Amino acid sequence: MDTKQAIKKAIIEGDVTLGIELGSTRIKAVLIDMNHKPIASGSHDWENQFVNGVWTYTLDAVWSGLQDSYKKLLEVVELKYDVPLTQLRAIGVSAMMHGYLVFDKYENQLVPFRTWRNTTTEQAAQQLTAAFSFSIPQRWSIAHLYQAMLKGEEHVKDIALITTLAGYVHWKLTGEKIIGVGEASGMFPIDSEVNAYDSKMLFTFEQLKKAHHVNWTLQEILPKVCLAGESGGKLTAEGALRLDPSGQLRSGVLLCPPEGDAGTGMVATNSVAERTGNVSAGTSIFAMVVLEHALSKVYTEIDMVTTPSGKPVAMVHCNNCTSDIDAWLQLFDSFAGEIGVKMDKTELYNILYRQALEGDADCGGLLAYNYFAGEPITGFEEGRPLFARLPNSNFTLANFVRTLLFSAMGTLKIGMEILTEKENIQLDQLLGHGGLFKVQNVGQRLMAAALSVPVTVMESAGEGGAWGIALLAAYAREKASDETLEHYLNHHVFNLNSGVQVEPSQEDQAGFKVFMDRYTKGLMIEQAAVAHFRK
Repeated sequence: MDTKQAIKKAIIEGDVTLGIELGSTRIKAVLIDMNHKPIASGSHDWENQFVNGVWTYTLDAVWSGLQDSYKKLLEVVELKYDVPLTQLRAIGVSAMMHGYLVFDKYENQLVPFRTWRNTTTEQAAQQLTAAFSFSIPQRWSIAHLYQAMLKGEEHVKDIALITTLAGYVHWKLTGEKIIGVGEASGMFPIDSEVNAYDSKMLFTFEQLKKAHHVNWTLQEILPKVCLAGESGGKLTAEGALRLDPSGQLRSGVLLCPPEGDAGTGMVATNSVAERTGNVSAGTSIFAMVVLEHALSKVYTEIDMVTTPSGKPVAMVHCNNCTSDIDAWLQLFDSFAGEIGVKMDKTELYNILYRQALEGDADCGGLLAYNYFAGEPITGFEEGRPLFARLPNSNFTLANFVRTLLFSAMGTLKIGMEILTEKENIQLDQLLGHGGLFKVQNVGQRLMAAALSVPVTVMESAGEGGAWGIALLAAYAREKASDETLEHYLNHHVFNLNSGVQVEPSQEDQAGFKVFMDRYTKGLMIEQAAVAHFRK
């Protein structure tokens, strides 16, 4: 039986697994076969909205986007394999981490979804960090909750469930109010010894809560924590119709615990074992390093989260990455259209990204900040996309594009230096995934220079978190009784896929060092833009 016929048989018999990820700009559904290879995908583009000072998405947009991405996947399956998709072996749901989704006991949404991109919880984050002696970033769910309490928001007393976007979608598909441990670690600190919410910090929060006169306990309203490989419940009949309104999809399918994009990125790059790390570069950019031991002190720039199996991870998260690059490339696309040139988006990105490799190592004196939103690592509550140059800067297309790419890595470099220089953490390589790495050898080469470490990109990394959560779903369904996630990935998924590694070049490293000196000194320009450039 040839490969196509084998896949067709698997689809008919339901031996295929579905992964869905709700990213910041795209909802993607990926179908994988029994060999963990993607065989079909569908996607839906969406954007957050800035409403009443809050970055948000409506729940209607969540479901219409999910249904559209799944419908497009069905169309691909029928086109490629000439069979309908009616049953699945397992399903996994992932989404952007953190944020604030709260519901009352009647399952009514209490306030619009507050996403990770909001930087309005500085007071709460600082107070909780001091109370817990543990870094609480502004985007974490507990920071959003405590900020709402500090502001005396009326809805707080009615909260019966606080969850993330992945947790919400999973709940509506299965009826289960649970969350994967990696995703949970972006809601409230996790004790990695027991893989549960930290009991001492829960107690501390209850003492803080007394001044705010609410009747619930935090333990009551948080979703239950589950580990990779555990059952996350089964797809209900109502859940099946939510995903596939045509009614073709059968219920009863196993779901793995829902995870965030950080956890699925670790899985998609096989970076879940100690001394491994990955960097995800899309709308946001973050690096994850799986630790052998705890850090020596608390750093507000470093988040302590976990892998999907509960191992401690140091995370450097930056709110801004490719949004500014995308905006500039859309400008070039518009110009091409005006002169009668129709260009595929992938071709446009390839042409312009490759220009970056022709530029001066230090970008010729150009400077850019990609701050669409605030950036806590550098102390910004708001952002202003900004491009600057001196009269004698070498203003070429190649240097311009190189500057945009280096700008996307600048804040990450500041955070990573804490781990490499203050904590002396050694990295043999980082695994790269996300939109910044789609053009072969460009983002990968420049990232290696920026972080002074080899960067490896796997062929499958382009499928991103949707593929990663599909692997977690497959693991929950297929693993041996005592098989660890690391063993499963090494022996069943990545045994034939080692990826392509790029070493940092001395010239690129020297150029990035000069650029970063310009970048750090120029942060005062960004501060002035935030202060004085307003509607």
